[in-house]
Amino acid sequence: MSEFIHKRHNVSVLIYHIVCPAKYRRVVITKDVDEELRRICVEIEDRYEIHFLEIGTEPDHVHFLVQSVPVISPKQITQIIKSITAREIFRRRPEVKIKLWGGEFWTKGYYIGTVSKYGNEETISNYVQNQGRNPKEYKAIHQDKQLKLFE
Repeated sequence: MSEFIHKRHNVSVLIYHIVCPAKYRRVVITKDVDEELRRICVEIEDRYEIHFLEIGTEPDHVHFLVQSVPVISPKQITQIIKSITAREIFRRRPEVKIKLWGGEFWTKGYYIGTVSKYGNEETISNYVQNQGRNPKEYKAIHQDKQLKLFE
């Protein structure tokens, strides 16, 4: 479960959903790899300010639900996770490297999205609008009015 992270000058709840596909979308994530991946992620938690809320695996990709602090960018979080897990899985499970023709464990790409503890974009927008002593004084000074081509 996510928690507020209290630092000297800020309090944060930054949660990210990261999806990392295996190279060539090969089916390499077995029960043994699952267990090693879990152990590696626990070791990452010990060394970095990255907390794994949940790790879900499918045969060809992994879902990470992680919480971190503002000083570590989402890109850095993903790089740390991908590089350390790949190196350690290859070291601990050499058969995986053979299945991937001696190459890389993860594809170059990944998906990352933010997750809110309190709701979706509309819920947060309504919350912001209704703050203050007099919510009728709220004035939106910018809204994304991008035209949608395919709706």
